[in-house]
Amino acid sequence: MKQVVQNYKSGELALLDVPVPGCKPGGVLVRSAFSLISTGTELMKVSEAGMSMVGKARSRPDQVAKVMQSVATNGVPATYRKVMGKLDSYTPLGYSLCGVVEQVGAGVDDVAVGDLVACAGNEHALHAELNWVPKNLYSRVPDGLAPRHAAFGTVGSIALQGVRQGEPQLGETALVIGLGLIGQLVVQLLTASGVRVVGVDPDPVRCELAERLGAAACGDPESAAVAAAVAELTDGHGVDQVYLAAGGGSNQPVELAARLARDRGRVVDIGKCRLDLPWNAYYEKELDVRFSRSYGPGRYDPEYELEGRDYPIGYVRWTERRNLACFLDLMARGRVDVEPLVSHVADFADAVETYRSLKEGELKAVAVLFAYPDPPGESEAPAVSVPAVHVKRSPVRAAVTPVRVAFVGAGNYATSMLLPHLAGRDGVELSTVVTTTALSAANAQHKFGFHRATTDLDAVLGDQDIDAVFVVTRHSSHAELTRRALLAGKAVFVEKPLALSEEELADVLKAVEESGNDRLQVGFNRRFAPLLQEARQRFGERTGPASLRYLVNAGRLDHGSWYLRQGTEGSRFAGEGGHFVDTASWLLGADPVSVYATASSGEEDLQVALRYPDGSTATISYVTTGAPGFPKETLDLVADGKVLRLDDFVRASVYGRKRWVSSRLPKARDKGQEAELAAFVRAVRSGGPMPVPLESLVATTAATLAVRAGLAAGAPVTLARQP
Repeated sequence: MKQVVQNYKSGELALLDVPVPGCKPGGVLVRSAFSLISTGTELMKVSEAGMSMVGKARSRPDQVAKVMQSVATNGVPATYRKVMGKLDSYTPLGYSLCGVVEQVGAGVDDVAVGDLVACAGNEHALHAELNWVPKNLYSRVPDGLAPRHAAFGTVGSIALQGVRQGEPQLGETALVIGLGLIGQLVVQLLTASGVRVVGVDPDPVRCELAERLGAAACGDPESAAVAAAVAELTDGHGVDQVYLAAGGGSNQPVELAARLARDRGRVVDIGKCRLDLPWNAYYEKELDVRFSRSYGPGRYDPEYELEGRDYPIGYVRWTERRNLACFLDLMARGRVDVEPLVSHVADFADAVETYRSLKEGELKAVAVLFAYPDPPGESEAPAVSVPAVHVKRSPVRAAVTPVRVAFVGAGNYATSMLLPHLAGRDGVELSTVVTTTALSAANAQHKFGFHRATTDLDAVLGDQDIDAVFVVTRHSSHAELTRRALLAGKAVFVEKPLALSEEELADVLKAVEESGNDRLQVGFNRRFAPLLQEARQRFGERTGPASLRYLVNAGRLDHGSWYLRQGTEGSRFAGEGGHFVDTASWLLGADPVSVYATASSGEEDLQVALRYPDGSTATISYVTTGAPGFPKETLDLVADGKVLRLDDFVRASVYGRKRWVSSRLPKARDKGQEAELAAFVRAVRSGGPMPVPLESLVATTAATLAVRAGLAAGAPVTLARQP
């Protein structure tokens, strides 16, 4: 494999062929997709390597001290050989990347092969095609976050740790000195924390960029405009915090910090700048000087970094791994935008030339990325389209009483779960039943009192007296029958699924657009279940992200069931999964943004993970191999210190400050069909909105379709909303 290396003695940079690292226990082998060049730290190292021996000594007095100690202990000849041997060796570059897990070592169970991870460490996240990364130095990339952005994870963690050391509070004002890569990230993090920011940098381009990313004002350190901005924003008191994100040998940043900080303000050193503190200035204001150590607690601790021993969260809230995960989450939720910082993306094969251009000033950049062969970019990530609903609604005619209903299909579900709730219902007239065989139509007519039985669908769709059509046929015909009924101007109740492909879903929405008729309901009945409705009300509103677990003990199908005809009728989950996706989305109050699905051999058991815009997650375990005597559906919703529990629509409970447990329902479970039908009939009769917004029906259908796409790709699927 290829790796970027440098000879510190000669300054030579090379793209070297090196052996592939082994996958040791306690870590993962990661194939790089993008790695980030730190235009501060790495360029400083590259520049130092080009210096004379005297220059190297002057730039690293700490290393000179070690050499002198070695001379005193081991003598000059031995020390000389040791130093020259170390200098005349290749050293690696890089410490921030994003890649795909290629192999998982023993003892690692939080990621799997194929997962996208962000990696940290100047020994483990190198500019190399493959890296072995220990457990505490990687974090899974959130769904929807581009790999090129996730490559900023380590540098973002450095900025984040610096901000944590400053302990910003809402309404405060901060000064950021140095608007390079770290400084730009600090500006955004402070802005996201409700802090007003003034930036300082001699480069006007970087000042303008920081202002675009949220800074209130920026300017040259020599400019009076900076002091004026600080005075205006703080009523003359000075800034609450100063972040030193500058490098170099000038003492100007430290002196400027003292001049513009308020009494007892905080000064945080993040970069590597000169720190000759002017004693009087710092003493008189009693300034609190703090240091930020790299990515956070755990850095430089071999037991944490190499052996994977985590610090208990009760004692160390933000370790370097937790900082990494936090920064990735901030990017995924749009709180931090790194795309404006990307000045250049270079092919990894051009690494040496890229460093040369940066060092000589030909390439002026805030951030530069290396792209490796075949990176998993956004365009290659699997995605399922969530079509937008475009409809110029036609005037809705309120139905006369009774609402005249036609059923297309009269199979077991229609006759056992729907028609019993409609037959004899006040305000409903069962007008016509349509089936493909005459006898099944006659049976339904006889049992439920339809006025007419037929096999002629066109006659039903053309009957102006029919207000609503129920589509309760086999799955493969749902989309086409729904499309035709919508074009005929009917309100439509279609049993799940609405569609078995993206093309079918698009055809349904095209019919909505052409006809102006969006009077559509899909049979997602769980959200209407009285027990679940009451439990949700008892649970109350939530403020933070939620975690939802839904176990569906589906059981095995009888041999010969048409549900097993996946070639024509779709998978079993395609037919039933919409129920559970819809229930989760209703409980979480949003539509999912991504889907990740895994399956056992033969796809008998599925695990479907849904992610929502606010960071909430829902996991649906759809299993067919469980015990028949175990409840079919159990659900847990956890958020804000509360838990909602649903036990198979027989009992529900909510745990919080007070505990509520429902009385046990009779053996006949109410899964909401009757309430759903009542809501549909009411909407048809009144001309009011349908029980579930069409946008939600579309999003649930797309998420269900994404399960198949995710299984095929072996990767998370983005639900791409169309404009």
